[in-house]
Amino acid sequence: MYQKPLFKPEDSPFFQMLYLLLFAIGGLIVFMVIGFVIVFFTDGLAGIKGAATGSDQYISPLKILLVAQQIGLFLAPAILLSVVQGKKLPKFYGLKAPKASLLLWVAVLSICWMPLMGLANEWNQKMVFPEFLKGIEKWMREMEDTAAKTTEAILKMKDVPTLLVNLLVIAVTPAICEEFIFRGAVQRTIFRIKSNPHAAIWLSAAIFSTIHFQFYGFLPRLLLGAAFGYVYFWTGSIWYAVFAHFLNNAYAVCVAYYLQANNQSYTNAEDIPMPWYGYLISMILTLALFKFLKDRTTQTQGNEVSEENLIS
Repeated sequence: MYQKPLFKPEDSPFFQMLYLLLFAIGGLIVFMVIGFVIVFFTDGLAGIKGAATGSDQYISPLKILLVAQQIGLFLAPAILLSVVQGKKLPKFYGLKAPKASLLLWVAVLSICWMPLMGLANEWNQKMVFPEFLKGIEKWMREMEDTAAKTTEAILKMKDVPTLLVNLLVIAVTPAICEEFIFRGAVQRTIFRIKSNPHAAIWLSAAIFSTIHFQFYGFLPRLLLGAAFGYVYFWTGSIWYAVFAHFLNNAYAVCVAYYLQANNQSYTNAEDIPMPWYGYLISMILTLALFKFLKDRTTQTQGNEVSEENLIS
C-alpha cells in the first residue's frame, strides 16, 4: 500500500534560484508600488518626485521607499521560497532563539573586525583600472558618487528621533532582510549545489557584495558577507548573523550622529587612521574569536546542526 511521504522533498537548487529571482522581481514591483502609495498619501506627487531624484528636501519619502525595496527585493523572496517548498520558516532558515553569551561573543567579534574592514575599504577605494577600462572605471565612480551623496543625505541627523529612524532604516531593516535572502536562502541553496560550506559562504558573499552595485566598497562588503556567513554556519541560527549585520550598520549610523552632534564632518567617518600594528591586532583577535566561536558552537551542538540549516 502506497504511503504518502512524511516530508515533501525540495525542488532542485537551480529551480530554487529561479524562484528567488522571480520572487525578487515580483516582490520589488509589489512593495515599491506599496511604498509609492504610502509616499503619495503622506507627501503627494512632490514627495514621489523628490524621493526618486534623491532630493534633500524629501529624505523621509526616500527612506520609506528604501524599506519597501528591502522587504520586496530580499525578505519576501526568502519567505516565499520556504512557502513553495512546503517548509516551516524556523526549520528552513534556523530561527532558534539566540543565547545571550554567544550574542556577546558575536558583538566582540564584530568590534574586532572593524579595523580590518576599514583597511579593506581603504584598499578598495584606491582601485585603478588599466587605460582600456577607463570607461568602466568612470561609470563605477559615478555610481559610487551618486550612492555617496544619497547616503550623506540620509545620514543627516539633528535629533534623537531621526537617529532612531535611521537605525530602523539603515541597520534593522537591512540586517533582517539581507541576511534572510543572502545567508538564509542563497547560501543554503548554493550549499545544495556544491556541498562545500566554504564555497557556499564565499559565493553568497560575492553575490551579496555585487548586488549593492557599489564596486569601490566591494572588498569590505565581500569580507563582511563571508563573516556573517561563517557566523550563521557555525551557530546554526540566522539571528546571530542578523545581529552582527545590525551592529555593523548601527555603528556607522551612531558615529555619523555623534560627529554631527559635535559639529564635525561625518562624510568620511570611517577614514580613521590607524597604525599598522592596529590592523595586525585586529586580524589576530578576529581569527582567534572566529576559532573560539567555531569550537564553542561545535562542542555545544555539533556541526551537523549548522549543516542541517543549510540543506534541510
